[in-house]
Amino acid sequence: MKCAYGAGIMDAFLDGGIAFDYCIGVSGGSGNVASYLAGQRGRNLRFFTDHIHSPDYFGLKSLLKTGDLFGLEYIYGDLTRRDGEDPLDFPALMKNPAEYEVVVTNALTGKPEYYGREMMQQDDYRLIMASSAIPVACHPVELNGTPYFDGGLTDAIPVRRAMERGCEKLVVLLTKNRNYVRKPQGMRGLYRRVCRKYPRIVEAIDRRHEVYNDNLRDVFSLEREGTAFVFAASEPIHVGTYSMKEEAERALYDLGLRDLAARKAELLEFLG
Repeated sequence: MKCAYGAGIMDAFLDGGIAFDYCIGVSGGSGNVASYLAGQRGRNLRFFTDHIHSPDYFGLKSLLKTGDLFGLEYIYGDLTRRDGEDPLDFPALMKNPAEYEVVVTNALTGKPEYYGREMMQQDDYRLIMASSAIPVACHPVELNGTPYFDGGLTDAIPVRRAMERGCEKLVVLLTKNRNYVRKPQGMRGLYRRVCRKYPRIVEAIDRRHEVYNDNLRDVFSLEREGTAFVFAASEPIHVGTYSMKEEAERALYDLGLRDLAARKAELLEFLG
């Protein structure tokens, strides 16, 4: 739910005609990037405000119905398919010349993997579901017979992947403030029990704070070198992973719009 900040920045990108050769999304950000590349301004905001009021989106009804706290089939299926309430313009996504990748975590190996539009079809958005499947809160999502969890477990800020794909300048959208430091995951007994079928995922959760903090250090090092332009919320964030407060989500989205506006000239100079 913290990805509402990036949704605001991406809509500001659309307003300003700012495009990129390569885009990579992680977890909720993978869905944001899809709407951005499809040119659907305002669509992401609705998923953080309008649609969260459905009991199928998050909560007890979703848990009882699907076994998942987040209703991934509802969010990226019922709402998103072509006959849904808020369809993704999949043909427009496919026509966009930018390369699009999504990060997922292999539940058997505990390693990050990266896939593009070759893993997606009209109305089949399991790749985005897999990247958003938070362990314990969601079951893993299968892709070609292999179970996957949230990509943020193992490569939350995939700047190195972008550079491997040939990017020379990076624009990075963070979901945390600049001074954020991730702490070890709590409730270890719970996730060890729920994820016992996937010992590599338990290990990934155990070391997630180390991986994330290493990611952040990498990002800020690239920023100092002049390789990365980093957007992080300029005000304290009052939204958590499971927040379902429309007013707070809209405020975070609006902050993204303001932060882009405040740094637009600087960004355009960086992009050349």
